[in-house]
Amino acid sequence: MAAAAEMHRLWLWWRRKGREYRVGAAWTAAFLFALAITVGLWLDGGDDHRRPIGGPVPVGLTLLRNAKQRGAVCLDGGSPGYHLQKGFGSGSNKWVLHIEGGGWCNTIESCSSRKMTQLGSSNYMDAQFFSGILSDDRAQNPDFFNWNKVKIRYCDGGSFSGNAEINQNGTILFFRGKYIWEALMDELLSAGLAYAKQALLSGCSAGGLATLIHCDDFRELLPKGVVVKCLVDAGFFLDIKDISGRSTIQSFYSDVVNLQGIAKNLNKDCISKVDPSQARFRTAMLDAFKDLQKEKDVGLFVDSCYVHCQTWMSKTWHSPDSPRINNKCTEVIESKQKAYNPAFLRTEPPYPTLWSLVK
Repeated sequence: MAAAAEMHRLWLWWRRKGREYRVGAAWTAAFLFALAITVGLWLDGGDDHRRPIGGPVPVGLTLLRNAKQRGAVCLDGGSPGYHLQKGFGSGSNKWVLHIEGGGWCNTIESCSSRKMTQLGSSNYMDAQFFSGILSDDRAQNPDFFNWNKVKIRYCDGGSFSGNAEINQNGTILFFRGKYIWEALMDELLSAGLAYAKQALLSGCSAGGLATLIHCDDFRELLPKGVVVKCLVDAGFFLDIKDISGRSTIQSFYSDVVNLQGIAKNLNKDCISKVDPSQARFRTAMLDAFKDLQKEKDVGLFVDSCYVHCQTWMSKTWHSPDSPRINNKCTEVIESKQKAYNPAFLRTEPPYPTLWSLVK
């Protein structure tokens, strides 16, 4: 009897534990299934998905490796930095690079002050929330949301084109923009840019000018079969006299070019025709646009500069009140530009994507 009772208790214990194990196993299976779904959404290769909802996350700063050994340093002699967010899905082999803006410094004094800020030293740089052209939100950035995205920090004061060093009365300044550009491109190529199928170089203000300066270089870095485009945002500056009658902008650029040793790094064909400090008037620029009608590989989207830089903020990049292709504003733009490139803009479906417009 005792043995029978003991066997009965063991059977009841086994049945109870088995039920608990089955419930636990069910919960475990459900958890693993939910985890698999979450991971699947995160890594999914389709364009219909994006990163998990929860708002943007800060993208950490990466300091350029071997920067000091290569002489690729900021104004203060420290390592430059950039922010990289890897692409996903169909954007895994596509890259968009955006060069930060921030004006220029043209004197020892202004450059000395600048090196004590994030525009002259990575010591003052921090993580960045990507938005605008770098956003991973499909609603905000439908063309590039899942691409590999790079924000290039600007710390040389000369649109990544200088090559000089100054030591004056104990003040040391490094104008090494050219070296920063070259070292940065080498690092990004090793990080996956070398395998890109499509690549867009963009920049705002002084970063837009840097984009203009380095567009051809960027094209040469990648194989001929890769689709490479450049987007200059607010990177054209008028060579015109101010209200006092002085050519302020030309004088300023002359100082930047001379101080930072920039002339030797610019396009030789370009500076053989004009002084390195000069920019074009609007009329001259529009006249140059006329020739672009004959170019199949070049296109333009020109609008009035209602705000300085439109690409890096969601408010001016892709919002209800930002420039759009399929509204009245675009129709006005098209009518004004029709003489230059009649096939460029369409105001009836199918509307072109931004990527198709950027050349």
